[in-house]
Amino acid sequence: MKKRLLKISIVFIFLFIIGVFFAGLNKSYIYNTKNLVGEKINIDLNDFYNNEEINEQSLKNFNFTLVNFWASWCGPCRTEHDYLLKLNQETNINLLGVNFKDNRNSALKFLKELGDPYDILAKDSLGKQSVNFGVYGIPESILIDKDLIVVKKFIGPLSENDFNFILNKIKK
Repeated sequence: MKKRLLKISIVFIFLFIIGVFFAGLNKSYIYNTKNLVGEKINIDLNDFYNNEEINEQSLKNFNFTLVNFWASWCGPCRTEHDYLLKLNQETNINLLGVNFKDNRNSALKFLKELGDPYDILAKDSLGKQSVNFGVYGIPESILIDKDLIVVKKFIGPLSENDFNFILNKIKK
């Protein structure tokens, strides 16, 4: 009887572990960027220059905000930089740059050399805040509306198609 009970317990534990494993595979995590579109995003960052809090109220006055994650050590960030400078000339969009795991002096040198397109500059020195945005590599950008709803997420450097998509959205 004890052997049979032990066998049944082992089978039950094995099936439970398998069930938990498969349930975990089907669970949606924030890294699944498809789920971010249409969702409200939480803004909780620190200003690059003075460490003041950047929150939802900081962005409510703009119809659109492009949150751009970048670093001075990121080669593709240089590639997309011209598009960011062009977007900065548009009046219906705010650019929020998030400097990701970067050296402060290197970041300042990068912006001095290539130009600073950002209306607001934040920092994520340890990369912990970026996780809340579903960022797993840089550059990445997230277009949000005035209600902080994600319109679109761009993985990798912005391309001409991405730039045109953003222009079309903000000019509607």
